[in-house]
Amino acid sequence: MTGRSFLYFLALFGTTACGTSTPEATEGAADEPAGGAITQWTDSTELFMEHPALIVGAPDKFAVHLTDLTDFTPLRSGRITLTFTPRGGGAPLVVVQEAPRAPGIYGPSPTFTQAGVYDLVIRVESPQARDSLFVPGLTVYANAAAAPRDSGGAESGIAFLKEQAWKTPGFRSAFATAGELAGSFEAPGMIEAAAGRFAQVSAPIAGLIDAAGVVNAPAPGSRVSRGQTLALLSPSIGDAGSAAYAEARARLREAEDEYARATRLLAVEAVPQRRVHEAEIRLAAAREALAGYSGGALTEGGRVAVRSPLTGVIADRRIMPGSRVDAGALLFTVIDPSVVWLRVNVPAAQAANVSRTSGMEFRVEGSDRIYQARRMVSLGSVIDSVSRSVPLLLEVANADASLKIGAAARVFVQTGQREAGVVIPASAVLDEDGRSIAYVQTEGESFERRVLDLGARQGERVSVRSGILAGERVVTGAAYQVRLASLSTAVPAHGHEH
Repeated sequence: MTGRSFLYFLALFGTTACGTSTPEATEGAADEPAGGAITQWTDSTELFMEHPALIVGAPDKFAVHLTDLTDFTPLRSGRITLTFTPRGGGAPLVVVQEAPRAPGIYGPSPTFTQAGVYDLVIRVESPQARDSLFVPGLTVYANAAAAPRDSGGAESGIAFLKEQAWKTPGFRSAFATAGELAGSFEAPGMIEAAAGRFAQVSAPIAGLIDAAGVVNAPAPGSRVSRGQTLALLSPSIGDAGSAAYAEARARLREAEDEYARATRLLAVEAVPQRRVHEAEIRLAAAREALAGYSGGALTEGGRVAVRSPLTGVIADRRIMPGSRVDAGALLFTVIDPSVVWLRVNVPAAQAANVSRTSGMEFRVEGSDRIYQARRMVSLGSVIDSVSRSVPLLLEVANADASLKIGAAARVFVQTGQREAGVVIPASAVLDEDGRSIAYVQTEGESFERRVLDLGARQGERVSVRSGILAGERVVTGAAYQVRLASLSTAVPAHGHEH
């Protein structure tokens, strides 16, 4: 057998996951010899094999399901060789099937000539996988009367057929392993704009929104550059702010004329250098005064050009063509999302376990993606009396803008301590009414729902204090589809294809 394999053998009583049962069928099945089912995993292949009671002289049709564990698809081609070796001595029984009867399903029919215990080796030779699987201790009975009877007992667990798993996009499973992770705790957080990367652009004076300018105004979601014109504003006649704006413009023109005149006179040595320097100072002051109203952006028509103070994305736009706005009215909100802050409310009981060297990762609502904080901006030193938490600010790179301002986050803060236990992929954990659950594959087509007590989390792995044992197989992809199957009491109508 290649790699580590785990073997689970169960003599199934009554009908298996291959079909449904009725009270009448169950009553009759109690007189039938009991068959069996075997589930086995190697590093590359999953085997789920069902067989009837093995009896000398009876052609016993096996149902061999083979899954390629590199992508969890059925083996669609290739030969399998079954070699049954009797433990009591004698020639082995060899059965070869060149191709599957249906994708992933082989149906060899060995005929035994002597009773006893056999060890089975299944060799897989397929373009998808080359493997060898060992199945020990298959008992062959001399006649049907010697075989154990089927008790007709009811099945337990959640039925999820191999055909369903093969047709479910993203279905995956993995072994739970014993391991050790860095200790951590969970805290709530919120994505917010970083300091210096958020600006609310207001009307510098009262006026009318220019209709022509609105046509070219950037819409929410549009990228803008620093200094780019966002809208044009025509000052309102008679408004106090507009009057001050007009006066500032007049003073700027006077300062420009004075500076030009002083420069000409200096050229013919009619005035001293000091006169030009004084005119230059008055010109700079006039420009700064006007900049307070218009950002220094004036059009030839005397309109105010409202400009973006930073490079980023328009998050909000509140302008209507021809509408009148008061001075200070909010027109645009501009955000640079390339870097954001994550504000975390650290529980007071855990505040002492947080330092600047603590590793931190998080995920936001509606996403399974794990993000890493780039650095700690600040850690509060005062506990909030209401929330009983300490504020923590983290800086997060957001080049792809996948983190949205205002999104809630679940933050996992590492404490530096180590925690040993059973480790499973974080993708195996589902939230069900506030409880953490996972689905364990007990057999090839049988699953169990387990309630988990989670411990530390590190990257894409999480430790489990109780609910799962090392060596058990957990569903890591499309677990929600297994959950839906658990809500149904009927086997899917298509059944097995063999």
